[in-house]
Amino acid sequence: MTTGASTSPHTATRPRRSRLRTFLPLGVAAWLVLEIWLLTVVAGATSGFTVFLLLVAGLVLGSVVIKRAGRRAFRNLNEALRTGGSPSRTEGNGLMMLGGLLLMLPGLISDVVGLLLLLPPVQKAVGRYAERAVDRTLRRSPYGGLGDAFQQARIHRPDGKIVPGEVIRDEPADTSGETRPPLTR
Repeated sequence: MTTGASTSPHTATRPRRSRLRTFLPLGVAAWLVLEIWLLTVVAGATSGFTVFLLLVAGLVLGSVVIKRAGRRAFRNLNEALRTGGSPSRTEGNGLMMLGGLLLMLPGLISDVVGLLLLLPPVQKAVGRYAERAVDRTLRRSPYGGLGDAFQQARIHRPDGKIVPGEVIRDEPADTSGETRPPLTR
């Protein structure tokens, strides 16, 4: 017997879940299990104190790398502001910070990946790959690019139309008789 609840062709279907949202939690879980397993293997082969020293050395080295990359990025920004130009494009600073962060995380695999990210040839290769991936993503964006993505202010009119643009509030009229120039940017 049925209760009358039938599926109609107009029922909303759930959107497909992206591969990243499906496999990222599984990848993180596998990475954590592998890190813990490798730490126990190294601790069994040497000693727990050796593993502790490796983890502390990674923490110290990672903090030094992050501090150095941050100082370099801040120095580049100050130089650009002083000269009136744009900051020099140094993609290595972000990747050095990521390498330092990976060194600070407890685990031997993350330490190896963090050390690899400190090498300039690896930084260049990863930087080129990331730039291509961002360009591909922006080309597929419905807004046409990153600059247009921030121009999505909408005015909702009473007739239901949505007009893209800026929202400007009406100010009360000035009764002093002076005319003000229009607001410009």
